[in-house]
Amino acid sequence: MRFPRAVRLDQSDTRIFERAAEPGEWAVCGTFAFADADPDSLAPKQRQAFAHGFLGTASFGRTTLVEVVEISAADYEAVIERVALHFITDYGAPDLAVALPAAREEAEFAASLCDHKLHTLLAVERAFTDDGIAESFREITPARAPGHAKIWSIVEDDA
Repeated sequence: MRFPRAVRLDQSDTRIFERAAEPGEWAVCGTFAFADADPDSLAPKQRQAFAHGFLGTASFGRTTLVEVVEISAADYEAVIERVALHFITDYGAPDLAVALPAAREEAEFAASLCDHKLHTLLAVERAFTDDGIAESFREITPARAPGHAKIWSIVEDDA
């Protein structure tokens, strides 16, 4: 099974989100966090998280990009459990019996986005509309031609 994993190409996520997801953690869309939000009352970093952020399932921070990768059945079930516990602790779900089906639905939707080649990058765009929240997902195509060797990499600079 394929599933989204947080990617950090540079340090921008650490600056634009209140909490940035860690690279390599599993991610879901996390749109549920804005279901009852008032668009006019969102702070700038919350607005950015709404407009462009996937939700990491370990840190519950946001990431701008996710990568399509393989996930084991055990890791998939762990994602569901973490999201369910998040629903209980942060959103007031009464217990796991209520939270688990909602968390499974969130994970299934995230997995459904991964009908792409492995290592494809995905981005999300959300907007408030008269009908609720509208979201779209786009594939980020690498700049290099298929079959060419990668000759560069992103290096974190702590300076």
